[in-house]
Amino acid sequence: MTRRLATLVTCGLMLGAFSTAGGAQQPKYSYPTTPQIEALKAEAAREIDARAKSIQEMVDQVFSFGELGMQEFETSKFLTGVLEQNGFTVQRGVAGMPTAWVARWGSGKPVIAMGSDLDGIPKTNQKPGVAYRDTIVGGAPGHGEGHNSGQALNIAAALVVKKIMERDRIPGTLVLWPGVAEEQLAGKAFLVRAGVFKDVDVNLFTHVSDDFSTNYGAAPSLALVSAEFRFTGQSAHSAGAPWRGRSALDAVMLMATGWEYKREHLPLTHRSHYIIRDGGDQPNVVPSSASIWFYFRERDFDGTQALFEAGKKMAQGAAMMTGTEFAGTRIIGSAWNIHMSQPVAEAMHENIKRVGMPAWDDKDQVLAKALQKEMGQPDSGLRTAVSKLLTLQEAAAAGGMGSDDIGDVGWNVPSVTLGYPSNIPGTPGHNWVDGIAMATPIAHKGVVAGAKAQAMTLIDLFLQPRLVADAHDYFDNIQTRTVKYHSFLQPTDEPPIWLNKEIMDRFRPEMRKYYYDPKKYSTYLEQLGITYPTVRAPVVP
Repeated sequence: MTRRLATLVTCGLMLGAFSTAGGAQQPKYSYPTTPQIEALKAEAAREIDARAKSIQEMVDQVFSFGELGMQEFETSKFLTGVLEQNGFTVQRGVAGMPTAWVARWGSGKPVIAMGSDLDGIPKTNQKPGVAYRDTIVGGAPGHGEGHNSGQALNIAAALVVKKIMERDRIPGTLVLWPGVAEEQLAGKAFLVRAGVFKDVDVNLFTHVSDDFSTNYGAAPSLALVSAEFRFTGQSAHSAGAPWRGRSALDAVMLMATGWEYKREHLPLTHRSHYIIRDGGDQPNVVPSSASIWFYFRERDFDGTQALFEAGKKMAQGAAMMTGTEFAGTRIIGSAWNIHMSQPVAEAMHENIKRVGMPAWDDKDQVLAKALQKEMGQPDSGLRTAVSKLLTLQEAAAAGGMGSDDIGDVGWNVPSVTLGYPSNIPGTPGHNWVDGIAMATPIAHKGVVAGAKAQAMTLIDLFLQPRLVADAHDYFDNIQTRTVKYHSFLQPTDEPPIWLNKEIMDRFRPEMRKYYYDPKKYSTYLEQLGITYPTVRAPVVP
C-alpha cells in the first residue's frame, strides 16, 4: 500500500500527499450537533490521550513482527488477544484465511465496521528513527508501507467508544476486521464473498499517510485481476532427447511475447504486467509445468474482465503452438475501482478539523528533514495543517493510478478511508524509507490523532441516525444506481494462503530475536538502542 490519495490506498498507488490545491467542495450534508454529542467527542479525545502509551505499544509491537501477506500470524494473534481481553468476540480463520478474523461487540443497529491492513513489504526491514539505510535483519521484510499502525488506531477508538456505549446504553454493534495480504490484493474480495459485510451499515477504513484527510466519490483507481496462468507439458532430457519433450515454459514465453504485441492495441487507460512464477526445475530437464502471473488493470469491472478473458484466449493459443495444455487459471487477488461515501466523508472531515494535526517537536522535524535530504527531496519537514475535503478525482491530481482491494468493500457497504499523519512526506512508497517513521513518535502521535477522529466519527454514526440513512441513500441512489458489484473471483478460487510462506520461514527465526518486549522496554527505539533521531549530519528543525 502506498500512502494513497487519502483513500486510494494500496498496491501500486502512487503515493503523493493528499492534495490541498484547488478549491474544496462545499459540504452537501450537515448534521446539527447536540450538547451530548459535543461532550462525548471531547470525552473521547481525552480518553484517547490517556491511552497514548498502549497505542505506542501496539504500533511498536506490530512493527517488530514485520510479517508479509497471508503470513501475519504473530500480528493477528497479538491484535485479537487485545480485543478479546477487552470484551470482543473474535472469529478466526475467516473466509479460509488463517490470519483473517472478525471481532464484534455490542448488539443491534447500526453496525459499524472498522478495517485496516496488516501486511508488510519484502526487503524493507529498517531500523526506525534512523534517517538512512540501516537494517535490523538484512534482506528481511518490514513495514515499508506503515501497515503496523492502522489496527492500533481502530482498536483504541473502538475501546473508547465501547466504554461510552456501555455506560450510556447506546445501542449498536462494533466490528473490527483486518486487510490480509493487501499488498497482493489477495484478501478483501474473499472477505466480501464470505459475507463479512452483509449486516454492516457503514465501514470506516484507515490507512497511514503523511497527511490527515479523507475524500469521497469515484477515484481514478483501476480495477484489477491478479491471475496465474498454468501450463503442463512433457518432460525429457534437454540434450539427450529434447524431441520427446513439450516445454510448458515455451507456452509461458509465447504468452508473454503475445501479450507484448497486444499492448499496442489496448486502451491507454489499461495497465498490465507479469512475472514468471514457475519456469521449470533445471536447464537439462524440459519443463513439464510452468506458470506466469499477470496483473490486468482497467478503469472498471467490464474493462478489466475483458483483459482477463483476452489473457485466457492467448494462453490457449500458446498451448496450441507448443503442443502443451493450458491447465487453467487461479485468481490470486482482485480489486474493484474505488468509490467512497460523501455523507460519511463530510462528517469525518469535520472531526479531522476538530482534532487538527499533531504537535510535532523539533526531533520529529529533524528526522523528517534528514530523511527528505537523504532521498534528494525538498526538506519541507512534516505537514502542520490538515487537508481540505476534496473529491477523490480532485485528490488524485497529486498522485497516480493503481489498485486497492478496499474497492471491493466500498462497493458492498458505504465506506470511507481515513488517512492519518504517521509518515514523512516525499517518500516513494513500498520502500525501506517508509518504515523509518513507523515506530517513532511521529507514528505514535499520528495514530493518536487519527484515533480521535475515528472515535468522533463513530459517535456521529451511533447518535446521528440521519448520517447512516444518508450514507445508505448515497450508496443506493448515486454510487450503485447504475453500477452493481460482481466479484472477479471464480467459484473454484481459494485464498492464496501459500503467499510469502517461503520468505517468512526463511527470515522469521532471526526476526523473532528482535520482537518488541514492552515489559522490558518503554519503546521499540529503546529496545534497539536507537537515539531519536539518528541522522548523518546536523539538521535545522
